[in-house]
Amino acid sequence: MLISCHSAPDAKNQQIIRFNSPTGITSLDPAFARTQENIRAVNQLFNGLLQLDNHLNIAPAIAKKWSISNDSKTYTFILRDDVLFHNDPIFNGTIRTVKAMDFVYSFNRLIDPKTASDGAWIFNGIISDSNPFVALNDSTLQVNLKKPFTPLLSLLTMAYCYVVPEEVVAHYGLDFGKHPVGTGPFRFANWRDGIKLNFLKNEDYFESSLSDPIPKLDAISISFIQSKQTELLEFSQGKLDLFTGLESSFKDEILNAQGALQTKYSEDFTLIKSPYLNTEYLGFNVGNQTSPVHNLLFRKAISYAIDRQAMITYLRNNVGQPADGGFSPSCLPSYRQAPEPLYNPIKAKEYLKKSEVKQTKPLLLTTTRDYLDLCILVQKNCAAIGIQVKIEVVPSSLLKQQKSVGDLSFFRGSWIADYPDGENYMACFYGPNKAPNGPNYTRYENADFDANYELLLKENDLTKREGLFTALEDNLSHNQPFALLFYDESIWIKSQEVKGLVINSLNQMDLRRTTLHQ
Repeated sequence: MLISCHSAPDAKNQQIIRFNSPTGITSLDPAFARTQENIRAVNQLFNGLLQLDNHLNIAPAIAKKWSISNDSKTYTFILRDDVLFHNDPIFNGTIRTVKAMDFVYSFNRLIDPKTASDGAWIFNGIISDSNPFVALNDSTLQVNLKKPFTPLLSLLTMAYCYVVPEEVVAHYGLDFGKHPVGTGPFRFANWRDGIKLNFLKNEDYFESSLSDPIPKLDAISISFIQSKQTELLEFSQGKLDLFTGLESSFKDEILNAQGALQTKYSEDFTLIKSPYLNTEYLGFNVGNQTSPVHNLLFRKAISYAIDRQAMITYLRNNVGQPADGGFSPSCLPSYRQAPEPLYNPIKAKEYLKKSEVKQTKPLLLTTTRDYLDLCILVQKNCAAIGIQVKIEVVPSSLLKQQKSVGDLSFFRGSWIADYPDGENYMACFYGPNKAPNGPNYTRYENADFDANYELLLKENDLTKREGLFTALEDNLSHNQPFALLFYDESIWIKSQEVKGLVINSLNQMDLRRTTLHQ
C-alpha cells in the first residue's frame, strides 16, 4: 500500500508518480537542502518568497510583489494572505496562515550557528548586521542589506530560503526533517528509512484555482534503491515512472551513440534532455609554486590539448556540450563564447615549449571513479603533446576534502549553480572565497578580477553587467586557472504515461501539473 499509516482510497484509482532516490534523502528540512536528492523532495513540500519559472526567470510565490530601495539595500516583499501551512496536530485544529514573521524566523534560523544549516553561508557578508529581517506587519517583510547585492532575488529562490512554522520546528526539534510541515503542493505522509517516502496531494495549495487545480497528482512515492542497475530494471519493468542519472558502466545500454534512446526503450519511454547549469572542468591549484601548474603557459598547453568533442561523442554518448566559452555555461546570459577553438594541439605544443617546463615526474590528476574515463582521455591528449599525467582515483568525500585544504595541484571539478546567476560562477575565483572559506578551489587571486566581481555584486544595469561578465571571463581565459571540459545536460527518462513533467536547467523537477495517463 502507498500510504501505510493512513487510510486512503484504492491506490489503483490514484494518480501516484514513483521515482527513486539512489543516494538517499537525509532530511526534509529546507535548512539542510544541500544535495540534489534533498532539494527534489523539499521542493514538493515547501515554498519561499519567490520561485523560478520554467525559463529560470524570477517569479512570485508567497510574495506577490516586491520593491527595491533607491540605494539597493532594502528589499520589501508583500505576501499573499491565503498561503496555509499543511495541517499538523501542533496547530490544534486551527488554520495556520503564513505571515511575515514566519520568514523572519526561518531566515534567522537558517543563519543561527545552533541550527548548523548547510545553507548558513548564503547571507554571509550580505545582510545588515542589525535587524536584517523585519516584519513590518503580517503581510510585509523587509530584508536589509549592508551593501547592494544584485543576485539577492535569485538567491531567495533557493530551497534554503523556504518558510517553516516556528511552533512545529520547536516541537519536533532536530526531528523536524522527519516531520516536515510546509506550504507546498504536496504534504508529508510517511517515511520508512531506506524503503519508501510518501507525499500526498495538498488540497489547500495556494496556487491552485478552479480553472487550474494543482497539483494534478494524488501522491508521490520515492524509493531508495541504491543500485542504479537495479533501479533501471525496476523502471524498465514499469515499477517506476522516472529514471535519471546515467553511469558510464551502463550508459550504452540506454543511449545510442547519437544520444537517443536505444530502440528497445524508445517505444515505451520518452527521453528528456535539458541544459544543466553544471560546468565540468579540471582545476589547477595556481597557488602551488612547487607544481608545474603554477606556470601559466603549462596550464594553457594542457587546456589546448584536450579534445572535448571526442569526450562528448565517444565517452558521453553526446550528452553535454563541449566547452567552447568561459566558465559560465551556455544556458546563462553570462556565457561568453571563446574567440577561437579551445582544442588546438599545435598551440598546445607551442605553449609547452614556451613554458620551458621539464617534467621529472608525471603530473598527478586526482578524480573519482565516475570520471575516470574522461581523465584517461585527458591523460592521452596530454601525452600526445609531451605532458605526462598520472591519474589518482579517490572517493568523492576525500576529493572534496583535499580540494578544500589545497592538497591537490590538478583535479577534476564541477560547479553546479546554487542559483541561476552568472555571479555564482564567478564567485569560484574571487580571492576572498579561497577554500576552505569559499568555493575558490583553484586559489586564484587577481586584483582586477576581484575589483570587477565586487562591481558585479552591486550593479543592476543589465548592459553594465554584461560588460562586467565579459571582463571577468576574459580575465579567466587569459590566466587559465582551469581547463574546461563541457557544459552538462540532464537526462531523464519517463514512462509514456507521464505528462506535463518539467525539468529546469537546475535539474529540478516541477510536478505541479504532472499527470499520469494510460
